[in-house]
Amino acid sequence: MDLLQTYADNSEGEDQNHQPSSSPDSSPLRLIPSKSTAPKVDDTMLALTVAKAHQAHSKPIDPTQHVVAFNPTYDQLWAPIYGPAHPYAKDGIAQGMRNHKLGFATTSWDLLRTPPLARNNYIGDLDALQKNDAISVYNIPQHEQKKRKFDKKKEMEMEEDDVGGESEVDPTEIDNPASDVWLMTNKRSPWAGKKEGVQTDLTEEQKKYAEEYARKKEEKGHQGEKGEHVVDKTTFHGKEERDYQGRSWIAPPKDAKATNDHCYIPKRLVHTWSGHTKGVSAIRFFPKYGHLILSSGMDTKVKIWDVFNSGKCVRTYMGHSKAVRDISFCNDGTKFLTAGYDKNIKYWDTETGQVISTFSTGKIPYVVKLNPDEDKQNILLAGMSDKKIVQWDISTGQITQEYDQHLGAVNTITFVDNNRRFVTSSDDKSLRVWEFGIPVVIKYISEPHMHSMPSISPHPNTNWLAAQSLDNQILIYGTRERFQLNKKKRFAGHIVAGYACQVNFSPDGRFVMSGDGEGKCWFWDWKSCKVFRTLKCHEGVCIGCEWHPLEQSKVATCGWDGLIKYW
Repeated sequence: MDLLQTYADNSEGEDQNHQPSSSPDSSPLRLIPSKSTAPKVDDTMLALTVAKAHQAHSKPIDPTQHVVAFNPTYDQLWAPIYGPAHPYAKDGIAQGMRNHKLGFATTSWDLLRTPPLARNNYIGDLDALQKNDAISVYNIPQHEQKKRKFDKKKEMEMEEDDVGGESEVDPTEIDNPASDVWLMTNKRSPWAGKKEGVQTDLTEEQKKYAEEYARKKEEKGHQGEKGEHVVDKTTFHGKEERDYQGRSWIAPPKDAKATNDHCYIPKRLVHTWSGHTKGVSAIRFFPKYGHLILSSGMDTKVKIWDVFNSGKCVRTYMGHSKAVRDISFCNDGTKFLTAGYDKNIKYWDTETGQVISTFSTGKIPYVVKLNPDEDKQNILLAGMSDKKIVQWDISTGQITQEYDQHLGAVNTITFVDNNRRFVTSSDDKSLRVWEFGIPVVIKYISEPHMHSMPSISPHPNTNWLAAQSLDNQILIYGTRERFQLNKKKRFAGHIVAGYACQVNFSPDGRFVMSGDGEGKCWFWDWKSCKVFRTLKCHEGVCIGCEWHPLEQSKVATCGWDGLIKYW
């Protein structure tokens, strides 16, 4: 066996020395390098991310950070703060680490509890520390602090009394509650009045200063309360103020009456009145007859024009220093109201042009109205920019009532229900109904879909109100108890967003009309709610439109181009 083993070992050695043959069976195994079809990827970022993750678990948490992006361990949360002093803190303590104004303070109680209690370990008065039970300014209870303040105040008062008591005082006066001495010594008595010092006379210089200060204050208050003052002027442009029969120029023609009951839509331009140098803000026909038309302009002037005869300006009223916002006739047309951006409301005599009275609250009036009742023609309502509706008595000039519920400037006032109630609209996108004379809202209409309504007009049959909504539509509300929105009637097609274009009815109630922001006048049929006709009236905004009270097919419009047109 040993020989066989030796033989085998020799044969193996010979095979190694022997050169390999080329036969496939005898050739040794070769290792071919493996090839991958996957693209080569740079794994540097992966390594960095892994390293950062390990670092996050080992690094301490910044005490000032508000958000921790991982779940820290207990050791990390309670690790001491590392790093240099805080750069924006004077004492190197970050704002979040302070427990009082000057940094971080340990309480004296902790010092007191630490044994051993040796005098050489502390700075300060150790006896006082023990006496106060280690209470310091940092840990004193609130009630204790109040008590200390009270005791200190009492001590000071006693000292004052001692100083004052050095002078001789009658002992009977000290015991008498009616005496000044008793009041001085018993200041803390709840019924003791505030003791005034002895009033000394002012020097001449002090008197002079006080008078000057009072005068300035009065002037300032006067300016703030009232509107700007302007000299009232008027100019008559006609030939004569009275005719050969002695009739005034405002007297209506005797034969003026409605031609028929049916209204028709106008088709062509009849006349143009031009005289305002800036835009016209409002027009109003003379009540019942319409033989005169009143206009207010942004040129601060109010003009009245002849409609039937000459077609010219008859009188100009100048009494405002800024643009005139609104005008309103009284029932018989002999007087009218104007409201201007100079914060004044003026009550004019139509015939003579004299200002009868002026009213102001120091705020801009947006709308003025007289109570339509014949026996209440002396009562004026004005919607102001400070959200109030102010009621004046014209005869006395006194404010008799204030209706203060709106949340925005008041835009319109419309009387309903035989003038017992009135409806107001405002920039707060709501309608409010008031009982006349009572400043409590009886109906509040405000829906999320509602827009501001800068113009409201009653239907001739008084059952409906047409409200110009700034989402380019006219909405109809009932004037009965519920003041409900009539969802079946809605007039649209015109563009009024951003403009307080006036809405109006024909005298027979068959047509609704409104100006728009593009200078057109729109006419709708009341029953079908369809657009009947549009007229291109003005360049720019057609802000106002009025149907003639007697001539049923004639309409007046005004615009920001300064013209008044008669159709």
